Amino acid sequence: MATQSLTDKVAMVTGAGTGIGAAITKALAVAGVRVACTDRDQRAAETVASEIGDRASAWALDVTDGEATTKAVDEIATHFGGLDIVCANAGVSTMNPVVDLTEQEWDVNMDVNAKGVFLTNQAAVRHFLKSGTKGVIVNTASLAAKIGAPLLAHYSASKFAVLGFTQALAREVAEHGIRVNCVCPGFVRTSMQHREIAWEARLRGMSEEAVREEYVSLTPLGRLEEPRDVADAVVFLASDAARFITGEALNISGGVRMD
Repeated sequence: MATQSLTDKVAMVTGAGTGIGAAITKALAVAGVRVACTDRDQRAAETVASEIGDRASAWALDVTDGEATTKAVDEIATHFGGLDIVCANAGVSTMNPVVDLTEQEWDVNMDVNAKGVFLTNQAAVRHFLKSGTKGVIVNTASLAAKIGAPLLAHYSASKFAVLGFTQALAREVAEHGIRVNCVCPGFVRTSMQHREIAWEARLRGMSEEAVREEYVSLTPLGRLEEPRDVADAVVFLASDAARFITGEALNISGGVRMD
């Protein structure tokens, strides 16, 4: 099996304490990867690591802090004896019409979603180049990175940035055998989605159940996406099965987006 290529590899996952990040971390561990669970909430990261067992360790990490991110990459590589895979997954969202958006909302979304991916990728590439590792990076973008989402203009802008950055970096580092891709999830059933449904219901004057039903109706496969749906795709992109794939933005949306 292609995922056998992941046995005893080492991965770092940001935003690993909940939702998609936790699912990615666990799926990588099942594939034989030793994983560093990083999250701004250290307790959440420790919970996920403890659920995995001795193949996982936890780190507190604010991805908007470049110095801390570089330090975490170095510490993880030292702790595990190397680093092969980096999943820049940490992300935030708020929801508002553009006319009501605050500068703080814009800045927080850009700092975590875009700057955080840049800093994490930069630290990873520096390590890969220094160690001679033909590493793999998988960034978490969004369906909102391919089509502007009403009430999420700032979030969409940050995720469009992730997509563009992924493609540019992939071209820069391909000559070193380093692959860089991103995944674009759709309507994923997470605590973040739960908050967004509540916000959207309030802003649009409809019930939360109606919003949820609309998400399902927009999804040809007929259900809300689960974090594991994203995680399994990340495992694929990290494995040798995807050895000739770089610079791609893989839709994982149940058919909401098909290009």
